[in-house]
Amino acid sequence: MMQRTFITVLWSIFTLLPASALAAQELSSVSVIGFSGGSNWPIFVAREKGFFAQNGLEVKLTPTPNSVYQLTNLIAGKFDIAMTAIDNVIAYQEGQGEVPVEQKPDLVAFLGVNTGGRFNLMVIPDIKSFADLKGRELAVDALTTGYAFVLREMLRKGGLRLEDYKLVSAGGSSHRWKGLSEKKYAGTLLNAPYDAEAETAGFKRLASSSEAVDRYQGSVGATRRSWAAANEAKLIGYTRAFVAAVDWLYDPANRAEALAILQKNLPQMKPGNAERSYRDLLQSQHSGFSRKAAIDVEGIRTVLKLRSEFAQPQKELTDPMKYYDPKFYERALQAVDKGSLRNKS
Repeated sequence: MMQRTFITVLWSIFTLLPASALAAQELSSVSVIGFSGGSNWPIFVAREKGFFAQNGLEVKLTPTPNSVYQLTNLIAGKFDIAMTAIDNVIAYQEGQGEVPVEQKPDLVAFLGVNTGGRFNLMVIPDIKSFADLKGRELAVDALTTGYAFVLREMLRKGGLRLEDYKLVSAGGSSHRWKGLSEKKYAGTLLNAPYDAEAETAGFKRLASSSEAVDRYQGSVGATRRSWAAANEAKLIGYTRAFVAAVDWLYDPANRAEALAILQKNLPQMKPGNAERSYRDLLQSQHSGFSRKAAIDVEGIRTVLKLRSEFAQPQKELTDPMKYYDPKFYERALQAVDKGSLRNKS
C-alpha cells in the first residue's frame, strides 16, 4: 500500500511538471566554440526560437579568445563543434596550423556560415592610404591561419610587399578591436559588429576583403570526423536548426525580433551597430550569411589557392572535398525543405 501511494505521488509530481521542463530532460548536449560577435546570430536565434530544442538539442556556446585555443581544443575533443574559418580547418588538417598538435587531426566542415567572409580593414585615423602602412604593425588572429592570408592579399593588391609591414598575432575580433582602439596597431581586419564600433569611434575603413578576394568561403561549422560518425543524429539536428535559423533571419518580417535577439545576446552592441550588422550580414549582395547555410565549394578553392601560395610548409592544395563532407548537410536539408522546422509561434 505504501509503495502504491509513493508511486502515485511521484506520478502526480511528474504530470504537474511544465512541458518545457520535461522537454529539457530529454535534450542532448552539444558543445560549440566560436568567436564572439554577429556571426553567432543564427545560434542565438536557434536557441531563442527553439530550433535546437525541436531537434532534441541543448547547445552550449563558448566564446574563444583566438583560433589556436579553438582548434587545439576541438582536435583534443574538448568541444564537439567549432564555428570557425575554413582556412583554420585546412591549416590544421595539413599540418600548417599556428601551433603543433599532439593528435592527428580528423577535421571536416559540414555547413557554411558566411560567404565572402567579409572583413573591413580598419585603420587608425592618420592612415590615408596603403602606402601609409609601410613600417607599421597590423593585427591578425594568428599569423598562419584564419584570415591572415586574406589580409596579405589585400595589402599586396594595395601595393605593399611582405617586408613593408609586420603582422602581429592578437586573437579574435574583440581582442583586435581593443588593441586598435588603444592604437597598439595601425590596422586590423574587423567584422560585424566590431568594424561598426571602430568606425563610430573615428577609425577608418581602408578596404574590404570582398574587394580583393572573390568567391571566398569564410566561416563554417566544423567537427571531427570521428565525432560526426558517432553522433550523426546530433550533427544533422544541429544543421537543421542552424539552417532554420538562417531562413528565419532572412525573412524581413522577423527583422525587429532578430535585432532584439542580437542585442540581447550582445548587450554591448549599440542599436545603430545592430542595424549595420543586419545590413552587412543579411542585405549585402557580396557577403553575409550563406543562404541555407550552404558551403561555396568554389569559395573553398580560393582559400586553397591563397594557402598554396602563402602557407608553410608549402603545399599545392586543390581538392575542396578533402575538407568538406556534404552528406550531413544534405540529410538535414531534406527535412528543412519539407518545412518541418518552421517556427509556428
